[in-house]
Amino acid sequence: MAGSELHYMSAWELSGLIRDRQVSPVEVIDSCLARIESTEPVLNSFITVLADSARAAARRAEEEIGRGNYRGPLHGVPVGLKDLFNTAGVRTTSGTRLYDTYTPTEDCTVATRFNQAGAILLGKLNMHPLAFGPTGENADYGHMHNPWNPERITGGSSGGSGSAAAAGQCTITMGSDTGGSVRIPAALCGIVGLKPTYGRVSRAGLTPLSWCLDHPGPMARTVEDAALAMNAIAGADARDHATVDVPAPDYTTALTGDVRGLRIGVVREYFETEIDPEVAELTQRAIGVLSELGAEIVDVSLPLYEYAQPISNAILSAEATAAHRDLLLSDGDKLYPQVRERLEEGLFISAAEYLRAQQARQVFCGQVAGLLEGVDLLAGPVEPVTAPVLLERRIDIAGQSLPAVPSLTKYTRVYNITGSPAISVPCGFASDGLPVGLHLAGRNFDEHTVLRAAYAYQQANDWHTRRPPL
Repeated sequence: MAGSELHYMSAWELSGLIRDRQVSPVEVIDSCLARIESTEPVLNSFITVLADSARAAARRAEEEIGRGNYRGPLHGVPVGLKDLFNTAGVRTTSGTRLYDTYTPTEDCTVATRFNQAGAILLGKLNMHPLAFGPTGENADYGHMHNPWNPERITGGSSGGSGSAAAAGQCTITMGSDTGGSVRIPAALCGIVGLKPTYGRVSRAGLTPLSWCLDHPGPMARTVEDAALAMNAIAGADARDHATVDVPAPDYTTALTGDVRGLRIGVVREYFETEIDPEVAELTQRAIGVLSELGAEIVDVSLPLYEYAQPISNAILSAEATAAHRDLLLSDGDKLYPQVRERLEEGLFISAAEYLRAQQARQVFCGQVAGLLEGVDLLAGPVEPVTAPVLLERRIDIAGQSLPAVPSLTKYTRVYNITGSPAISVPCGFASDGLPVGLHLAGRNFDEHTVLRAAYAYQQANDWHTRRPPL
């Protein structure tokens, strides 16, 4: 099989070919490395490419499979980790030159579980410094560029994870999501991004931003690959006290294509705030497809939606500054200016303000939980616009000039506050040629239903098969 075909194959497709020895993991890795070489000068998806070790791991995988020791559907499949996932013997920069030489001595739990599944680490992915930003800027390692239009942002903070998956550089990537950092780049780059329930996937060995809002999650070109990744990484971990010993199902059993009987609530407030008319139309059309497939669509209201941003801001600012206070005080002048300014803002959040935000969070979570007693899923847009121009501080939304950061996170932060599982799945392209994502969120620890609906929608169209012109 021609190597040029392999880098855009899903893990779901590759797994059978690798298992049956029709394709070698070495061929897959070589195809991805060739794709990285040809596109990386434009995209800046990677901070560290592990070409030699990936090829060596691919040879070992080929030998293991040849001996009949096939570990499962990720054996021999390339994965990339956002560069805040600790990897033994490989530097982990957290997106800043201040950690350029930091080399962990042990793997994070996610890396360990991927390794146990036989996946091959292709490299460490570019990110907004310290994961503190939704745009995908990085002056230290190069700004990330959207493969659909390199003058536009990837979204962040997991921007390199988004562009690498979208451009066929890597089959499955991992991001972290504190205010939308998996789902934002997934939507803006036209791929699938799943934020699992808080406590479903271990954060052990990840650089923290906000202890109570951080969620590691998979990013891929298809819902199937997100399910396969979850099968490998989900589950309790003694190294992370936030993980919960709730049995994780085989997520691939969600891939039935059947949504009959599901009740999906469309949050009216999501469409009453500033949103690009094309994005709104594509999102509503996608929800209509789920209706045509047999889901019942219900109009619901989340009156506390307007408080999501201030609740998230207070908690995130305080916890991020607590996590990085020593670095801010010792080397703040060397940090990316916007990140430094956001960390400095956290110094002015009082204990009383933080605690009141946590109290408000409980009320907010109660209202969302109430909605999910009457419906199985909540639906809406991931973003109010397609990918803005790189380094723009204000963006135009339906004729209004609005600040970029709160605009890009206004829908996604809701489900970081609640900890609910939420996914972005491609639902079309606007007239500017850029992708749009459909947002689906479910009850805590019910990723199965989220994946079920996302897969059914994906199978009803061909958006996930489109390739960027890069």
